[in-house]
Amino acid sequence: MRLRASHKRKRRARAWLHARRRGMNAQVANVRTRKLGIAHFAFMRALVQGIALREAWDRYLQVEGLATDLRLVKGTIDWIRDAFAAAARRESRHGTARLILMDVRRLADPEPVLPSLEDFAAERGLDDFSEAEQIEAFEAEFGKANVRQGRRAKLIARQLDALRWLEQLVAQPPRAGDAVAAWLNPNVSGRLEAVGIFTLDQLVERINGVGRNWTASIRGLGTAKAARVQRWLTEHQNSLGLAIGGHVALARGKVFRHELQKVVEPATDVRPLEKLLVPAELDGRAGVYRRPHAQCLMTARNDYEAILTWLRSKNGASPAQQAQAKAKRRGRDLGVESALDWLTTLSHTQRAYRKEAERFLLWAVIERRKPLSSMTTEDCTAYRDFLGDPQPRSRWCGQRNRERWSPLWRPFEGPLSAAAQRHALTVLKNLYAYWVDKNYLMGNPWSGITVPRSALPKMNTGRSFTMAQWQFICEQADMQRERSTSQRLKLALSLLYATGLRLSEAVAAKVDHLQWVEYPPDSEDAEHVEGWLLNVVGKGQKLRQVPVPVDVVGLLADYLIARGLDPDPEAGVNQGAYLLGKAADLEAVAPSLQERHGDDPKHGIAANTLYDQLKRFFEECGRVLDSLGDAKGADRLRRASTHWMRHTHASHAIARGTPVQIEKEILGHASLATTSVYVTTEEKRRMKAMSKFWGQS
Repeated sequence: MRLRASHKRKRRARAWLHARRRGMNAQVANVRTRKLGIAHFAFMRALVQGIALREAWDRYLQVEGLATDLRLVKGTIDWIRDAFAAAARRESRHGTARLILMDVRRLADPEPVLPSLEDFAAERGLDDFSEAEQIEAFEAEFGKANVRQGRRAKLIARQLDALRWLEQLVAQPPRAGDAVAAWLNPNVSGRLEAVGIFTLDQLVERINGVGRNWTASIRGLGTAKAARVQRWLTEHQNSLGLAIGGHVALARGKVFRHELQKVVEPATDVRPLEKLLVPAELDGRAGVYRRPHAQCLMTARNDYEAILTWLRSKNGASPAQQAQAKAKRRGRDLGVESALDWLTTLSHTQRAYRKEAERFLLWAVIERRKPLSSMTTEDCTAYRDFLGDPQPRSRWCGQRNRERWSPLWRPFEGPLSAAAQRHALTVLKNLYAYWVDKNYLMGNPWSGITVPRSALPKMNTGRSFTMAQWQFICEQADMQRERSTSQRLKLALSLLYATGLRLSEAVAAKVDHLQWVEYPPDSEDAEHVEGWLLNVVGKGQKLRQVPVPVDVVGLLADYLIARGLDPDPEAGVNQGAYLLGKAADLEAVAPSLQERHGDDPKHGIAANTLYDQLKRFFEECGRVLDSLGDAKGADRLRRASTHWMRHTHASHAIARGTPVQIEKEILGHASLATTSVYVTTEEKRRMKAMSKFWGQS
């Protein structure tokens, strides 16, 4: 009796400890509760019915991970059983909970499968005996095994009944607003949450918005895991109400432009200008402050058309730039055109103006529910305040440089600085002034609205290289492999450093924009001066002439020879050729791309092509510098971009004695105050004096 009582106490103690552990696990699970779907029940039914574990896993739970990860598989099965049992307990079905926790696979009978009674009788020659006698003989031979199999069959039947009851009770399909942690393995959902993807609709938006390489910036989420997640989302697209686009399966360069435009449908929501549907009651055809249409100097019938007319009035891209943009799309354009295709070939000025008008129109339609032609000064003041903190951020703000076809595109990256707010107000004042001038509106609601100015300088001159860093960059450029793109890199670095050109100006410059000039001695200067000038069309279509060193033109001559052109910039054969061209050795290094990109040696490159090449080069320089023990300098180089070259040119030129007024003209600044930011001589002198004082303290 004592022994039996001792066993009972031990069983109760184990049961209490087991229950406590389950309770603690439940408390932890409540923080990140996972949901149960039809697949979880189908998987457990398959196990109960004897289907091989790996086959059942690959069929129903592949999204969880690989079946070869036995620790993962066991943990998942334990979690599912615990979740099933907890659901039964909530319904006060404690017996069902205990039944669900039993693993019938462990009750498998190792003995051979029993024959049927009919087969047994035929084999033993008992056909002439009664059924009762056949059963008596059968049980005499297989009695114990028969009882075990009968019990196991009944247990399986009871478990299957319990699973069917539970499925009707708790199984649910995935919904778009569900958390990723509710359906995906914690190892996957945690990595998604780390980059701001918390719900399934955000996940689908990310996949459709980036395309095939949607996991590129998500650490620990490779192509295999991504493929499993995509398959799972596709299987449940009906309940989610979300579908993964066909473009996701293709490389970005193989997707046609008109197919990308279908990824996001036009709507009255946060959309790019070309995708925004403005309701008739908000489009301004009956705006409060509209002038009579018969007296208007524009044919625009509503605010949307009036914005487009205003955009067209700005200096647009030249025919050559438009042709270059269309050539860039060659191979991804089947000739499917729309009335707004001209918006894809805007100049830099037009894109900057479109951005501000687009933002204001979206805010007016979605937040204010008013047409632009009904805006009051109070509305404009509210929008100015909105620029300082666009809310809700999930609607208005997104990652920078998302393409306009992408569902991830947003009009803002975040709150605008005071300088950016002033720029936005300047553009919007210009828009309304244009409308007033064309007799479209009776007044400008933006008049008198300002943004407080900051005492700090606009420009961060710290975004430039030191003399030593620039020397290191030149040494690294000289060590590049001998290729056409390496020649272009060296020329671009030298050109940007020597001239301070903007990125857009550098890629737009042509060989015939160079001219040789000579200035004979005169009464003010007895020295004979000669050299090269580059005619540059800068911001606001303003023309300026920028001197170019002879050694840079020498690099250009070598580069022109490599492209099959004449080394003399003024040679007629070079007419129309861009200073920075496409890879001349494409046939040798990538023959498959030769036909798509053409072989015209005069063709230029896009701004983002040069930006990406220089960005990669600076990052490579940073890695080399890091290996040499200069972590701070390496970080600086990794953060560098093409505009650092412009800052570096100005800082170094002024430090070496170039007058600020001349640098203003070279850089194309509208104000001398902007160029004066680079004058650091006095600041350097103060820093040296104070460092000397500190050293003596």
